[in-house]
Parts: sequence; C-alpha cells; structure tokens
Amino acid sequence: MDRFYEVMFIVRPDVEEADVDKLIAGFEHTVTNGGGTVRSTEKWGRRRLAYTVRKFNDGNYILMTIDADGAVVHELERRLRVSEPVIKFITVRMDEEQKRLDKIKAIRATRKKLSAQPAAPAEGAEPAAETSAPAPAPAPAEAAHA
Repeated sequence: MDRFYEVMFIVRPDVEEADVDKLIAGFEHTVTNGGGTVRSTEKWGRRRLAYTVRKFNDGNYILMTIDADGAVVHELERRLRVSEPVIKFITVRMDEEQKRLDKIKAIRATRKKLSAQPAAPAEGAEPAAETSAPAPAPAPAEAAHA
C-alpha cells in the first residue's frame, strides 16, 4: 500500500546547482526504482538555518512529495543519511493528516449552518420599523436610588 510522504532535505550551500540537480535526480530514481512515484520536487532555494548544522548557517532547501511504501522511504532515508552534500533531512507521512482533515470536513458538512438560513421573525412580534418610539426615560426618583 502506497502512502503519501513529504521529504524535506537541506543541501550544503557550497554545492553547485548542477550537482544539486544530479542529487535530486538520484533520489527521484531511488523512489521510482522502488515502485514509488514522485508527485513533485520543489527547490526552495538558499535559506538561513535556525541553528548551525555541521558548521553551516545557510542551506539549499528541497521538498519532495512522494507516494511510496515503507521500504522505499527507508531506502531513501538511508541514501539521504550517507550523502555528503545533505546536511539535514526529515520525512513526514502526510496521508494520516489528510485523512484526519477529510474526517473533520465531513463532520462539518453534515451540520446545519445557522448563518446560511434566513432569520425568521418570532411569531406575534411586530416588525422593527413600526416600533420606532423611544423607550421612556426612568423617573428621577428611581435614578436617585440606583
């Protein structure tokens, strides 16, 4: 059973753009050879790291979204771990999160939306336009006691 994952990895900032493309192609090849599919690959570019990692303060961020089973993801993580240019990576399983969000949307869709229904006046109530007389002011004796 294929599952949906996001794999974010950070490549050293001193690696050439052509070498980064080769590295990404190698990781995509690992996924496709294992029977998975790559939904998309996004290069986020060079960004500042939150903290120093392997003496680097910047890194090139790459996000891959893949459909694969656990064995393929395990192999991809192994290759990310041993790749010299990769300084950090994380893999997140997204299908459970998507399943949870779909369940919440289904529950919300079954509820009646009060804002979508027209506001019906209560029975026996007069329309607001006819009752334009101001409310009487309290008597001075009552105001002194309050």
